[in-house]
Amino acid sequence: MQLQKALFLESKKGRFVERQREIPAPGAGQLLVKIYATALNNIDWKIQQSGAHVDVYPAILGSDIAGEVVEVGHEDTGFTKGQRVFACGNRVNDQAGFQQYTLTTSVFTAGIPANLTYDQAATLPLTLNTAAVGLYSNTFGAGLVPPWTEFGKDKYSGKPILVSGASSSVGSYVIQLARCSGFSPIIAIASETHEGNLKSLGATHVVNRRLSSEEQKKVIASITTAPIDIAYDAVAFPETQRVAFDALAPNGTLVVTVQPAVEEDQGKGRKVVVTRGTPHAPPNKALCQGLWGVLRQWLADEIIKPGPFEVLPNGLHGIPEGLRRMREDGAGGVKLVAHPQQE
Repeated sequence: MQLQKALFLESKKGRFVERQREIPAPGAGQLLVKIYATALNNIDWKIQQSGAHVDVYPAILGSDIAGEVVEVGHEDTGFTKGQRVFACGNRVNDQAGFQQYTLTTSVFTAGIPANLTYDQAATLPLTLNTAAVGLYSNTFGAGLVPPWTEFGKDKYSGKPILVSGASSSVGSYVIQLARCSGFSPIIAIASETHEGNLKSLGATHVVNRRLSSEEQKKVIASITTAPIDIAYDAVAFPETQRVAFDALAPNGTLVVTVQPAVEEDQGKGRKVVVTRGTPHAPPNKALCQGLWGVLRQWLADEIIKPGPFEVLPNGLHGIPEGLRRMREDGAGGVKLVAHPQQE
């Protein structure tokens, strides 16, 4: 029996503890991956704080995985031993990211192109999926036509879109996908310090988030007179939701990443959709398989670019401190990445 190190959340609202567990064997449609980089997400500290989303303890968390294929399951997966890959983990211990080896689902795994490192690849999976599902899902999103499908590229040319929390990881991918869909103008609400980067990703205008809500709405109204049918709030604070919702045209859709703080309709037919980013949710599987099918090439062609990151010290031991930082101050706008193989 081969053993590995893993970081366990011992109990509901409990503490993280590192200990050994058996390395799992891949089944049909699975890969065994040696994890060289795993990124942290807000959902990880929220699970620890709230006790939600997980029923079985001790639990291993972590959705963002990058590493090397060490074994392929007994089914043609399109991957080979030794290949560099990244994947979106699942909320099952054998398929989670905060450990040294994990099982990945081949349809939600992609090869890492030569222009990306393990660390860069690890920043992508969950937040990119969250952006895509929020825009393109008929269940957990606005129901737009994805740009990786036939007739999807540039389909929304000339239509405006508003993105709040645009400098967050989810927000930056919303901007890039909106660019692929042809939206223009792409109006981003963020700190002015991020203006250059956001415009390089596809934003046409950046509204200073430090302005008052009324000032933000005036600036948005001055940018376009075309109806804003889609707004995506990637941070979804009550005040950011209100600005985005008020900017919507009648019958428009606001996508949020947490429970809505605004009421639907208000006589104008506007609606709010709470997105759910995991590709493993049954309503998301077909949509996300399409995205993962083009992802390696899109990254190689720099159609999608990963965001800034910071590597945490001390391997798995560094993850709890990283989650504390995210909970208290948002980690300064970078993705935090851990190296599970590091002692």
